[in-house]
Amino acid sequence: MIRIRTLGPVEITVDDRPAPPELTWRKHLALLVYLARSPRRTRARDSLLGMLWADRPEPAARHSLRESLRVLRRSLGTNGLDTDTTNNVRLGDHVVTIDVDEFERRWAADDWSGAAAMAQGEFMEGFAVPDAPAFEEWLAAERLGWRRRMIECLVRDGSARLAAGLALEAEAAARRALALDQHSESGCDLLLRALALRGERAAALAAWQHYEQSLRSELGVEPDPQLTQLAERVGDTRQAAPHGTLRAHEAGLARRTPLVGRAAPLARAAAVWQRCRTEPRSHLLLVRGETGTGRTRMAEEISQRSRLDGAAVATFRAVPSDREEQWAGLIGLAYGGLLDAAGVAAAPPGALAAFARRVAAWADRFPGARGDQPLALGEALVEVLRSASDEQPVVLVLDDAQWTDGASLSALDAALRALAASPLLVLVSTTPHAPREEIDRLRARLDRDVPGAALELQPLGPDEIRELVSWAMPGWDAASVDRLARRLLHDSAGLPLLVTELLAAVAGGLDLHGTPTTWPQPTRTLDQSLPSDLPGALVAAVRIAFRRLSQDAQSVVAAASVLGDRVSQEQLNRAVGIGADRIAPALDEAEWQRWLVADGLGYTFVARIVRDIVASDFLTPGQKQRIRSSA
Repeated sequence: MIRIRTLGPVEITVDDRPAPPELTWRKHLALLVYLARSPRRTRARDSLLGMLWADRPEPAARHSLRESLRVLRRSLGTNGLDTDTTNNVRLGDHVVTIDVDEFERRWAADDWSGAAAMAQGEFMEGFAVPDAPAFEEWLAAERLGWRRRMIECLVRDGSARLAAGLALEAEAAARRALALDQHSESGCDLLLRALALRGERAAALAAWQHYEQSLRSELGVEPDPQLTQLAERVGDTRQAAPHGTLRAHEAGLARRTPLVGRAAPLARAAAVWQRCRTEPRSHLLLVRGETGTGRTRMAEEISQRSRLDGAAVATFRAVPSDREEQWAGLIGLAYGGLLDAAGVAAAPPGALAAFARRVAAWADRFPGARGDQPLALGEALVEVLRSASDEQPVVLVLDDAQWTDGASLSALDAALRALAASPLLVLVSTTPHAPREEIDRLRARLDRDVPGAALELQPLGPDEIRELVSWAMPGWDAASVDRLARRLLHDSAGLPLLVTELLAAVAGGLDLHGTPTTWPQPTRTLDQSLPSDLPGALVAAVRIAFRRLSQDAQSVVAAASVLGDRVSQEQLNRAVGIGADRIAPALDEAEWQRWLVADGLGYTFVARIVRDIVASDFLTPGQKQRIRSSA
């Protein structure tokens, strides 16, 4: 049995052993591959002569063909090559396997992952028969066809991985596609999206600049307009990773881990978003889960994906004090990006006046609106969203909605019903341990009055934690990965927040051996736990992660931990006293490293329990008092 790998540098074996040297001679190998790729694996002798020996007189060409067939028969066996009937040469059945046949089978079965694994390079990469121009033309056509198919399967596989939250793997697939064709539009599209979802905005813009310059200098053409729009949307997003931030595995584990174990809810959310864009119709996504299961991360992921697809996105993360502040949720959304939606200026004057009287940025944008008679804020929201969604899809994200005021929740409910025929997506994130009548009413409308989905985020299981450990510790053997995964499951109860903290600390040098584990207590959730209830390993993990921050970022995080549920940049600047030129990079670092999350009104901790650990374990009473006095 002869096996040939042609996608990439050619490899050939005979009965699983290296092929004899004479079989690898250029024209012998070219003849074998050409026959294997021919219809019914059969070619006329004259066709073979013209393909490989057209430069020779006919007697010499026929002698060369006979010699090549003799070499092939020696490896194929007596029944492997039929040259005795008519004027044809035919390979026997089941004597030669060639990788592109298996590629075609996987392609036909929509096995994009399996096909992508076989895409190792150009067809017969580096192979040439310079004195056989007909074969060179055939080879060029084969390379072009296989290049296109490999790029398509790599992009399809990468897109599926991106949809499952595996942005790093999607980036790798995109780069492999662009290695085959640096001008591939689909490969560039996937690369920009993967980098943007990883927070690597600068890398995405650098990749776009290289792609754009290459198209213009080498082909003399402009990029596709839709791809240009995607690059502009990437450029408009806020820089997530501050300059100098280390990538994973360079100095311990980066805290922005892959979305392992979230493929199913992400797929459902993506389906809802696509229906919202294409129908169009208002939709609701309700994301529920315990604190620490990744509700905020899921909301961020969906926000970023919809923004890359051209949506206007407004986000707000509620804190406990917002529950008693009427319209806090709507005002937070007004600060959190709603003003940037195209078409807002076309809203009725009374709607603009309602927001301009409460939100300084809106008053600055529409100075004349304050003199108009304002609508009620709930009615104003409907009119603003109506105008905005006439221009582009709109996504409203309300994170930790259990702390939002009832008036805002009721207004969102009313907007979903009033704008039933508009491309409006409302995402509400909440915990099951803080029931709210308004949220229950929203849930009851799902699939009755309002299409959408309810996503339930569960703790990670053993296999998913093992996958995260393998990603974080690429050099570890299976037994070591399994031991750490079992320990993490025991210490974290499977909560992604805690798994990530512990993994980052282990990557940074924390030894978990001998540390006592006292959590979780069976009657308490993470929100109900005090720092003293948590395992010592987790507190140590937070301390290690804190010490890895720059001094400025440590000061910002420490100040934020004692200044309340939400704190503004101005308050933090007064509290730490490092100056305006240093406070912004420090806040960027704290965001990227998943300590703080920003919305239009200020900064909050990603996890309240981490805030409590910092405030109780890392600061003295005197330090806390000085922070409060400075702020």
